[in-house]
Amino acid sequence: MEGHILLVIQVPVGSQVCRHHGRIFDRNHEADIDITDNSDMVYQLYARKSGSYFVNKVTRFQLCDLRSDLIERARMMTASRTANHPWKSMSDEELLRSAGLILKDQERQLEGITLAAILLFGKDTTIMSVLPQHKTDAIFRVENLDRYDDRDVIITNLLETYDRLIAFGQKHLSDPFVQEGIHSVSARDKILREIFSNSLAHRDYSSGYVAKFVIERNRLFTENANRSHGHGILHVSSFEPYAKNPPISKVFREIGLADELGSGMRNTYKYTQLYSGGMPEFIEDDVFRTIIPLTSVAVEKIGPYEKTQVKTQVKTQVKTQVTIYDEILAFCLEPHSKAEIAKHCGYKNTKSFTLKYMRPLLDNQTLKMTIPDKPNSRNQKYITNTSL
Repeated sequence: MEGHILLVIQVPVGSQVCRHHGRIFDRNHEADIDITDNSDMVYQLYARKSGSYFVNKVTRFQLCDLRSDLIERARMMTASRTANHPWKSMSDEELLRSAGLILKDQERQLEGITLAAILLFGKDTTIMSVLPQHKTDAIFRVENLDRYDDRDVIITNLLETYDRLIAFGQKHLSDPFVQEGIHSVSARDKILREIFSNSLAHRDYSSGYVAKFVIERNRLFTENANRSHGHGILHVSSFEPYAKNPPISKVFREIGLADELGSGMRNTYKYTQLYSGGMPEFIEDDVFRTIIPLTSVAVEKIGPYEKTQVKTQVKTQVKTQVTIYDEILAFCLEPHSKAEIAKHCGYKNTKSFTLKYMRPLLDNQTLKMTIPDKPNSRNQKYITNTSL
């Protein structure tokens, strides 16, 4: 780099908590923080290092503490997707065992239903007795910015939490016409499905941090506690999926609320571009954040006589934003520098132009560098990836 040799040594994350002179340190980006005297941070560090999952903790509750109607609902949802699904002929106990929701604690020599089973199918009183911190806060904040315009505090099982979050999003977000291939799709519902299934399946349920779903005028976002495996913005081109709560993720996949691991991010990118013309952000940290940009029309109140007009406005705004990406790709059929591309699109500030428009295209590999081994080269140019 600039005439010097830069030696990079990757130190992998270890499975054990290490001490130095009797003190415990935690890595935060490039800093080592002494957390010895902070019991909460030490607990979180041990939790991240643990080879087991918090939701696999075996409880003393029995099948009678679960809701049989929810288990039957899961059974019917799998049968509707796969006619001969094994769960269709299983008893409730067999279904839970096959999903890894009944386990044996070798240390206590205790077999029973796990926290994951209680979160998925438990009665509300059962959930509150083992996880009193479990809560999801849905907020609509467009007019009253100091408080909120509408709110739903959700304290129940994950299946009905998912339903209420979807209903809240559908209540406050418009659903413009979007065509995918020859079929019309609800890009709004596709986005909501992905961000809610991700938030519920990968949340750190040991934390007292209240999970949130917030709709604002120019964006919506989710926040949830997270056992992070890195820090910063995740990019779809380099993202490596990691299951945070495998038994919950498995049930979500079986009943059709989620797909294979890692597909949620790709789908969210795809449908956000169709819905608002923007690019979503996924920020990995001790609190995981998903941010979806919105057009102003997305949160407008839609009456019976306004729907046609609003849909036209949405389509116009989306078309305007998407055109910038299309314009870049069309201009870069021949190689051009960053400054040339920004000037062609009418932007003077190349830094903000790069972050808002070029970086998403590079991340999804529709735009590529002519000198990929030297991204900061003064001779760097960009060309459309016509091989996709």
